[in-house]
Amino acid sequence: MSLENPTTDVQSNVLLPDEVPIPTQEETNAGVARASSIIAMGNLAGRVLGLVREIALTNLFGASRAVDAFKVATSVPTGFYDLLIGGHVNSAIIPVLSEITTREGQKALWGVISVLLSLVTAVLALLILLVTVLAPQVIGIVGSGFDPEKAALSTHLLQLIAPSLLFMSLFAVISGALYALREFKWTAFSGVVFNGSIVLATILLAPPLQLLPVVKATGVQWTMTRPAYGISAAAIGWLIGSLAQLAIQVPGMKGARLRLNFNWRHPAVRQIAKLYAPVMFSLIMDILLIRPFSFSLASQTGDGSIGYMNWATTLIQFPQGLVATAISIAILPTLARQAAIITEESSRAFKDTLGLGLRLATTLIIPATIGLLVLANPIIALLFQHGAFMEKDTIITAMTLRLYLIGLPFACLDLLLVYAFYARQDTLTPALIGAGSLAVYAVTAIVLFPRFGLFSLMLADSLKHVTHALVSAVLLSRRMNGFGDQRLVQTVVKTGLAAGVMGLAAGLILPILTARIGTATLVREALLVGITGGISVAVFLGIAALLKIEELRWIGGLLARRLGLRS
Repeated sequence: MSLENPTTDVQSNVLLPDEVPIPTQEETNAGVARASSIIAMGNLAGRVLGLVREIALTNLFGASRAVDAFKVATSVPTGFYDLLIGGHVNSAIIPVLSEITTREGQKALWGVISVLLSLVTAVLALLILLVTVLAPQVIGIVGSGFDPEKAALSTHLLQLIAPSLLFMSLFAVISGALYALREFKWTAFSGVVFNGSIVLATILLAPPLQLLPVVKATGVQWTMTRPAYGISAAAIGWLIGSLAQLAIQVPGMKGARLRLNFNWRHPAVRQIAKLYAPVMFSLIMDILLIRPFSFSLASQTGDGSIGYMNWATTLIQFPQGLVATAISIAILPTLARQAAIITEESSRAFKDTLGLGLRLATTLIIPATIGLLVLANPIIALLFQHGAFMEKDTIITAMTLRLYLIGLPFACLDLLLVYAFYARQDTLTPALIGAGSLAVYAVTAIVLFPRFGLFSLMLADSLKHVTHALVSAVLLSRRMNGFGDQRLVQTVVKTGLAAGVMGLAAGLILPILTARIGTATLVREALLVGITGGISVAVFLGIAALLKIEELRWIGGLLARRLGLRS
């Protein structure tokens, strides 16, 4: 098999570029919309359970050293996963498998998957053994600011969850195959299974409250709290969840023929490795340098700092998952297939598909960003401020969230731009841009840390996303000879105006409601979020209708047809 020069063979189901049927742009748009809706629903359910997971952790353990130890321990398998497998899926696996499926059919696809699964299992089994044995040294690097007690707890948690790396990686390879087949539903709901397992294990296995000594500046105080080792319940849930999300993929593999095959010289494997090499370079910088650097700086600002960062990013992940991730993954296989067919028509279709994704992301992410910015405090208080999570924790987390939000719109649009590079099987350019933006992050954090402390990391992160998005847009535009007539500026201006009016209305309504509703309770926070949020959405939709934002009207029409309200 040759990816560059496929041969014509009726017996083997190979299609030459001019023989591949090209759907109309209307059909492509409808397909993207359907896929986006499936992924968005799955992401929404998964994010909700992810939020429940964080609520369970905050309620049971608060902003504590136990949570910090858990977050650092889980960052190790997550980091290795991102480095060795996760980065492959969108940058190399989906584009290559989409091309193979387009040109050679499903039989060739499953042959490549057999090789990938065999190699992943062999390599990661050895890696897991090494991580388990060297866990103290690994935690000593990643959690360099930890005291011996916290480091010991984090080491124990890492050894417990290390096998999850294999399950997560096998899941990623299979999900890449399903995406290449444009089969989205099984993978879309994997987050539900993963986070649900953690929630159940944490609640059911966490030990009860005990009277324990707590060392404070004023001396030792006795208080009712849970022992730190109880966080092991969440680690057990992590391990179970990683296996469960792998199992949920099985129904989508109907008809697959898999066998052991360690042919690492397979042309597709070589092509994936070639595409992934630049991505791995930028991920190495991020995972092995930037993440430990960030954790080290955050840990210097006191216990709970890593938790504040995590809770803020959990809320950020809602709009990211519903907008950027859903749209990006939905259009990536289509973009890859359009890029594989070298014709003027497919080139125009590529720009139109990307333009649709950018416009849809713009019309959804800008109002979401403004809404979170205004309602940060009541949302965090509603979700987290109970149990061991205090009002001071809400204030710090809200500020952390607001600073992250500066970069959210840029991060969402940038994801689509990066996937457009990947679809064209160009991974070097995004990797170089990523390396530059990570340098911007590190320098900004170091310069601002003495003055802003923990918050310097959020400011640096936002500047990183702004830099990456702007450079990506300029370079991609040059590669494609422009984006075509996509009305991107018009969409940004209209959506920004509507979202700005919405934010102003929310900012006026919130303090009035806060003064009238009274004492802080969960019911009050729910009313603040519900009433202010409802009015804000109504204001945004009203202004959007006056401005005739076509993308929202299009989304509304699709929803109406799916609900049977319009033919």
